[in-house]
Amino acid sequence: MPTTDTEQAIFDNIRGTRDALSVRRVFGDPYMLDGVTLIPVAKVSGGGGGGGGEGTGPDESGGHGFGTGFGIHARPVGVYRVHDGSVSWQPTVDVDRLARGGQVLAGIATVCLALVFMRRRH
Repeated sequence: MPTTDTEQAIFDNIRGTRDALSVRRVFGDPYMLDGVTLIPVAKVSGGGGGGGGEGTGPDESGGHGFGTGFGIHARPVGVYRVHDGSVSWQPTVDVDRLARGGQVLAGIATVCLALVFMRRRH
């Protein structure tokens, strides 16, 4: 068990990370809709970091420091559909992701067309 405040902070951060990245974050609670059981599924990622310190500073006033942090990101990827004893997968369509891809593609096409027209002029 932790013996100092710093060790306690590290311990709490690790415990929070473990709890946040459990299977319950990936698979949501099943629910029924018109006789069909749906189980939502998400892609979950996370990361954390820490810091440290101690010792005396150059002016001999002492020193101390510490820091920890953690972040988590989840996005839906689909649902498992259970009906009449069979299971099927239904992926989620991420409209924002499709729009970003379309914008990138349109930008590349615009640059390519501009280069073609510039070469034809010369």
